[in-house]
Amino acid sequence: MRREVDIEEISDGKLYELNDMVKADCHDCEGCCDCCQGMGNSVVLDPLDVHRLSVYLKKEPERLLEGEMALDVFDGNILPHLCMTGQKESCIFLNGEGRCSVHPARPGFCRLFPLGRYYEEHSFKYFLQIHECPKTNRSKIKVRKWIDTPDLKQYEKFVADWHYFLKDVQEVLYGTEDTELIKNLNLYVVNRFYLKPYDSEEDFYPQFYERLDEGKKLLSLGVD
Repeated sequence: MRREVDIEEISDGKLYELNDMVKADCHDCEGCCDCCQGMGNSVVLDPLDVHRLSVYLKKEPERLLEGEMALDVFDGNILPHLCMTGQKESCIFLNGEGRCSVHPARPGFCRLFPLGRYYEEHSFKYFLQIHECPKTNRSKIKVRKWIDTPDLKQYEKFVADWHYFLKDVQEVLYGTEDTELIKNLNLYVVNRFYLKPYDSEEDFYPQFYERLDEGKKLLSLGVD
């Protein structure tokens, strides 16, 4: 996202790595679901998020567009995000007890919260968002435990590579007035990385990187 935000204003001023302790543990939220309501289109999904949800819900990615997720424009990129529903604009996956009905397959955005990512030099570190969670009695927990994701080093590499690939796509989008190119590039990203299913019997990451290499080649051809 192209946001001009002073990290000092939204964080505790520290950057964290996987083995650092951070005051993020909400004690199983204790009945609170504030962060699952009123989020608008901000819970943007990456390809792994959509793959996880697709496998967990036993729905093809295209079918998820019928209710669970929607497409919107973010800094020029067309990307999927979770849908909100009802008077309180609750997450589509929030059940009647105020709990996540897809918790094992919840998106990376949700696993991270109230942490955020600070990107630099083709990598990133974590920071604690101090204004986002109303809980005041959070305890310290190791970052890697809080994120609760298998193969964390591989996952971090994927997150960074996807982020910087989208930035490269944005440079092309912002650098052209060719509406056909903009349309085709956005359609390519959505169809190739999100809507074309990944084989659930195979490891996700090699499949993703095969597509990413293809995407980078196409971008280089377009730029040159």
